[in-house]
Amino acid sequence: MKLLLDFLPIVLFFVSFKWAGANPHATEQLLSPLLGHLTNAEIQGTQLPILAATSVAILATALQIVWQKATGRKVEKMQWIGLVLIVVFGGATLILHDEMFIKWKPTVLYLAMAIGFLVANLMKRNPIELMMKEQVDLPRNAWTRLLYAWILFFVLMAVANIAVAYSVSTEVWVDFKLFGSLGATLLFVIGQGVYISKHMKPENEASHS
Repeated sequence: MKLLLDFLPIVLFFVSFKWAGANPHATEQLLSPLLGHLTNAEIQGTQLPILAATSVAILATALQIVWQKATGRKVEKMQWIGLVLIVVFGGATLILHDEMFIKWKPTVLYLAMAIGFLVANLMKRNPIELMMKEQVDLPRNAWTRLLYAWILFFVLMAVANIAVAYSVSTEVWVDFKLFGSLGATLLFVIGQGVYISKHMKPENEASHS
């Protein structure tokens, strides 16, 4: 459930991009009052979908955190970092009408998560173990391998995102942003589950440890 909630802004980004592309006149009417306060530059028709999607993504990310705070749910540090990044990079895209800023945002976020996990490991703290130790009992070396697997996954996703961003159209990148990132994450989580199931301590051993 949390994974789906985390991907909600991406889903809304995708939906709003497609809707704006199919409804340019309505999108221009919606965006003009908003962007008129940010820049005097004329909005090009081809820019409407990415500007609309970026605006929705910023709003959705902020509202997601507001909702979590209002309902007493914990807001993770990476969510705060994600909010800062979407405001900074998304804001730059809206003000400068340059889609490359928002395209860089996922790569920067993935790299931030990889660096965060590395720093935590240097401080003798394994974020994966801390998040899952109440539900799963694994040997120490298994937790370490999981940590480095996540770090590698984040780095690969960072490289994949920016490679796609520079090599294909914005519409294809938006498709990759949803289906590529979500699909890769689900496959990785499934693989993690298989790995965990093979390395879990037997129940009688765990009860005496």
